[in-house]
This record gives sequence, structure tokens and C-alpha cells, in this order.
Amino acid sequence: MVGLGGAVATTAVAGLELLRLGAVDPAGLPLAGMEVDGKPVEAATGLVGYADLVVGGWDLDGADLAKAAEQHGVLDPRQLEQAAPALSALTPWPAAGDADFCRNVTGGNVVLAGTRRAQSDIVRADLRRFREEQRLDGLVLVNLASTERWPDPAAPALQSAAAFEEGLDADDRAITPAMIYAHAAISEGVGYVNFTPSLGADVQALLELATTRGVPVAGKDGKTGQTMMKTVLAPAFRSRALTVEGWYSTNILGNRDGLALEDPDSLSSKLQTKGSVLDSILGYPVEDHVVRIDYYRPRGDQKEAWDAIDLVGFLGQRMQIKVDFQCRDSILAAPLAIELARLTDLAQQRGQGGVQEHLGWFFKAPMTADGEVPEHALHRQERALLDWLATPAPR
Repeated sequence: MVGLGGAVATTAVAGLELLRLGAVDPAGLPLAGMEVDGKPVEAATGLVGYADLVVGGWDLDGADLAKAAEQHGVLDPRQLEQAAPALSALTPWPAAGDADFCRNVTGGNVVLAGTRRAQSDIVRADLRRFREEQRLDGLVLVNLASTERWPDPAAPALQSAAAFEEGLDADDRAITPAMIYAHAAISEGVGYVNFTPSLGADVQALLELATTRGVPVAGKDGKTGQTMMKTVLAPAFRSRALTVEGWYSTNILGNRDGLALEDPDSLSSKLQTKGSVLDSILGYPVEDHVVRIDYYRPRGDQKEAWDAIDLVGFLGQRMQIKVDFQCRDSILAAPLAIELARLTDLAQQRGQGGVQEHLGWFFKAPMTADGEVPEHALHRQERALLDWLATPAPR
């Protein structure tokens, strides 16, 4: 995991440990208890069990995960106490970071490498060492880092795999930390998941590399709260011929993700993924679709999302719907990160490289292999995932 010391990652690691201890049940994990052809999904498909997951990763903050989890305040005191021995044993590896791409989240636990090529080489060495030390059967890299500003996607270094390799050698400023991790993972044959709005494996150069190497990639930006609700409600409005005249959305949160989004450039990256879902679902542009995100420190991880929806129905009569989702940001996100790791590993077992479109159910801005507009409606995305799970692996 990139961002191992963050709220989502520490919650995921603590959750896995509490499951192993039998201290919690698997509530909130979408695939827990699922059956395929009358068998548990793990037995029917080869999906790895939760107890078999081993976690390591990078963070700009070098504190052990027990200290990090206490600071984030997601776990209740009893859960923190039970998971503390396992969390204390995990310390993040030095991270490949660049303050120019994420100005509000910094730290001293950084790789001692002067160029992008050197950073990628160090991340690749970390992956090889982790695989060997833990004697792993499979390995997936999940990006849970803070949101980066986007570079210019049209930059020459991002247009082909060969140009990207040259860009690494030239320390090209168009190559972001997220891309360095994606390049390292794909180069090592490690599946890559981008749970953030940052540009990662979705640039042309890395898509080409993933396809050539046969490595599965998925992303981007986990769909957990407000956007998930939009992808449930918007199809219902369309099916009832209710016209969405306007949709005003605002969010407040006080965790590290919220702090990162105080930087206008990082915020712009986030808004691009949050604002893209309505028009494709409804089939027309919603001119008054407003999305706001505000950092509000007292809330910590307890995010609140408000939606005010203006509808026009029969005889031109106007109606309104108000939604107030008082959620726990990391409690929603951590289970999805865990399931994505399991599913990406399953794709690797099946020998299915390139963009994993069936994992679009997890994301605000799902990747597509051909660059076409993705499916956003949650129920259709779920059907695609379930159909893929039920499809036998090619022999």
C-alpha cells in the first residue's frame, strides 16, 4: 500500500487483524460470504481469503501503524488495543514523494534518490524484497496516497512506454509519484490499483506497458460515499423520466485527505473524478452540477456530504430531494481497498492483464481499455463484476 500510514490503510490493516483474531465479523466487506454456483466465492474462484493477506508499504510519515491509527481516530479504543501488537510491528518504508505534486502532505520518511529512475528502482527493490521475505504467492500494489495535482496528460513522456522510460532517465517533471509506483509495480509484474484521483496507470505510456507485460491495472478514485449515492439515485431518476435540473453537492472532512485537498491543484484532481458521473448516467448535461469539498479539522474522519437535488417532473412541476450522508470516510474505503487487492490478484491468477473494466464498480472514474466513456450506474457495474467472478478462468 502506498500511504500505509494513512487513515484508510491503517483501518484496512487493523480490520484484517481484528478479523484474524475473531474480534469482529466481516460486515462491510462486499464479497464476504458471497457464493458462486453454491460454493463460497473463494473455493469457487480461487479468490484469496482475508486471513492470507499480508500487508507492507510506504508512507512519508515513518511512525508505526499503531501510532498512526491512534492519531487518525478511526478505531474505537477497544479495537485499537486489540490490533495494537500487529500495528506496532508495521513501519512504513521510505516513500517516493514530491512536494510539488502534493503540497499539504509532507514528511521526512523519503527515499534517498535524486531522480525518478532511482525512485522507481528503489520501489521495485522494495517489492522484490517484500515478495521474497513474506514468501508470497501473489502481490498487488494499492495506491492510497494523498491526492496529487495532475500534470499535463499530453506531456511527451506520458505518450508511450518508450518515452516514459526516457523520461525516467531524464527526470522528467511530468512523471508524478503515483506514476513512479505504477511503473515500478507493472515492471515487476505486480498488479496495480489506483484508489486515488491522481494520474497513475491510466496515462497512455503505462497502459501500454501494462498491456504488453500482461499486468492487471484498475482505478481510479474509490467510490465510497457521495458519488456512490449519485450512481444509485441518478439511474432511478432516469428510469422515472425525472429531469435533473441541478445537483448541488458539498463535503466537509478533517482527515489527511481533506488537508491535501486544501491545495487548489490537488482539489482540482479530485473534482474532475467526482464531477464526471451524472451526465453519462442521465444522458444529458446537468448544467448546474456543483461539487464542493472543504477541509474542516474538527470532523476528522467523520465526513459529511450534503446533496440538494432539483428535479422536474410531469407538467413541468419542480421537486427537491435532500440527502445528508454522515459517514465514516475510512470505514467505507478500507473494505473496498481490501477487496480490490483480492480481485486484482485473482485477475493475475487468471492471466488477465491490462485494464480491469469489471472493477469499475469500485471507482468514481473507472478506467476503460479503449478510452470510451465508462459505465457509472452502480447496479450495472455490480452485474459486470458478478458476471466476471462467475466466469471460469481460461485454461
